Amino acid sequence: MLDPAATQDSQETISAEISQIHDSASGETQPRVNFPPYRSSLLRHPTKDMHHTDPETIELWSPAFGHRDVHTLESDLTVQGNGEPLGERMVVRGRVLDGDGRPVRNQLVEIWQANASGRYVHKRDQHPAPLDPNFTGVGRTITDDKGFYEFTTIKPAPYPWKNHHNAWRPAHIHFSLFGTDFTQRMITQMYFPGDPLFSLDPIYQSITDQKARDRLVATYDHNVSTHEWNTGYYWDIVLTGSNRTWMEDEHDAH
Repeated sequence: MLDPAATQDSQETISAEISQIHDSASGETQPRVNFPPYRSSLLRHPTKDMHHTDPETIELWSPAFGHRDVHTLESDLTVQGNGEPLGERMVVRGRVLDGDGRPVRNQLVEIWQANASGRYVHKRDQHPAPLDPNFTGVGRTITDDKGFYEFTTIKPAPYPWKNHHNAWRPAHIHFSLFGTDFTQRMITQMYFPGDPLFSLDPIYQSITDQKARDRLVATYDHNVSTHEWNTGYYWDIVLTGSNRTWMEDEHDAH
């Protein structure tokens, strides 16, 4: 939920706040829970002490996902409709690794994203851009024995959001990873190299360390591209250690 008055703030105001916070920060590799330029972050983080709960009890009431339920075609987001979705067809490939560089096998990886016009298939997305009847923007897969995952999809476009006046999010793909049970779920975002919106985005900039932000950006990999078919990007996800990938609160949806 956003404060209507705050959404009228200019990009210059947001950028000045980001710059001031970055100037006073040092060595932070994870996003700040409360990052004022991200206007709704105050309402997205806990304000009371955390309490441990029984994970088995939670799983009685939470969605359950089993590896055996994942079909190989679910990793190809371009074959879910009755025709070809519009946009740049691409393959995103990478590995899921632990903090010592070891592959994480049999990991359930899910993604969701906007289409080539910058719109999600979601009732709350009111961006006046066209929906693509051949693109749902969701997929999932299981990592192999070497920790590799791979998705075939369409490159998403940037889209506006109501954090402040004339706010636009860089193009990105949301990733969700489950550990051994539902309570270990982690969520992050993958971005594309060279996006001019990076410096303007309060979510991306909520990580004050440049090297940590860089780890969210995929690399264009011509070896992943296919002749006359798709472009290719490579992106590893590191779960633990000093080089771990930034993970966000799972309630964030932008």
